[in-house]
Parts: sequence; C-alpha cells; structure tokens
Amino acid sequence: MAEHRLAGLSAPTLSDIEELATQAFADLPESFRALCGEVVITVADFPASDVQKEMKAGPFDLLGLFQGVGLAQDGATPETGRMPNMVFLYRRAILDYWAEHEETLGAIVTHVLVHEIGHHFGLSDDDMYAIEDLTP
Repeated sequence: MAEHRLAGLSAPTLSDIEELATQAFADLPESFRALCGEVVITVADFPASDVQKEMKAGPFDLLGLFQGVGLAQDGATPETGRMPNMVFLYRRAILDYWAEHEETLGAIVTHVLVHEIGHHFGLSDDDMYAIEDLTP
C-alpha cells in the first residue's frame, strides 16, 4: 500500500513558528524595524490563563498580543522595574486560523506580527496593511 503524501507531516512546532516570525521581522522595512528597538518576540501555544481572563478570550481567540508600554505612553511610565515590550504569537490559534483560510502560514505570522507591533506604535489598520504590502 502506498503511503499517503501527508502521512509524514506534523504540525509546525513552536520553534517553526519562531523561525517564521524571525524571518517575517527581518523582512519588514528597515525603518520600521529600527523603530522597534528592544521588542521581544515570544511564541507560545496559548495565552496564559490570566491573559485569557483579562481579555475575556478563550485559548483559540487570540492569535497574538502586545504587552508593554506603547510609544504614546512611553514618557509617562517610569523605567524602574519595567519589563521589556513583548509581542506574543500563539501557535495553536495561528494554526487553527491557517487550517481554515487560504493564506500561507508565513503570511499569517507576518500579519499577526505586524498587527501586534503596530499596537506598539499606535498605528491604524491602514498603516499596518501598508507595511505588510511592503514585505515580500
């Protein structure tokens, strides 16, 4: 019996999504990346339970999340004890979205990454789509 062409495939791992996110970030316009500074990109399977509770969201409702101080609020927040700005990408929700849509996994990761970083800069959705249009 011939093996089905998908039989050897497995779901992309946290590391795979992290690699896609790293490449997506590298592909963003240099001027945009330069403004990002020390933002930390983290991939997790699901949002933490306290995040789900605070956002009133289930484990598959959030594809990503920005946590930190946006540039608009940066001067009003003391530096002491402040955690770095972080973008979380949630693998399982991203894979669920991917399974239901015709977009590539890389395009979805790029979209979520740009959207969450866009929150850091206070960008509009139109601004974020324009940045996505500049990425390969």
